[in-house]
Amino acid sequence: MKVEYNNLYTHFILITQNRHPFIIQEDNRIKIEKYITGIVNNTASKIYAIYANPEHVHFLVSRSPKISEEVLLTKIADSSKKFIIENKLCKGNFSWQDSAAAFSVSKSDIDKVCKYILNQPGHHKKATFQKEYDDFIKFYQQTLKWER
Repeated sequence: MKVEYNNLYTHFILITQNRHPFIIQEDNRIKIEKYITGIVNNTASKIYAIYANPEHVHFLVSRSPKISEEVLLTKIADSSKKFIIENKLCKGNFSWQDSAAAFSVSKSDIDKVCKYILNQPGHHKKATFQKEYDDFIKFYQQTLKWER
């Protein structure tokens, strides 16, 4: 069945292999963000905010119902890895982890999430990525009730 209208907002967190701080140069960070934005736009989706930290990238997307979170993230990870390696944007053997995070966002929280993503440098002056990620998992696990 065709989905004519949708509100599929997803906050993704893509993590570098072993959480290694590969993305350290500002101009390379911006190139990576622009490249990921292009991938999202080419999937009939829209990116609202993105920030590439040294060891992880946050981005908020309004996703087309024609593409799942997993398919979109796989396209982004595979294409951006190739782009980063071919353009020598990171030192070392760059790779993303095999898993990532995807959290649904309500329309009323879009501005709050965008501000959070764009304020990553300030946020990480106060909290490590490990603390940030653990807090996300705790928050979202409270909302999930898995049947066993």
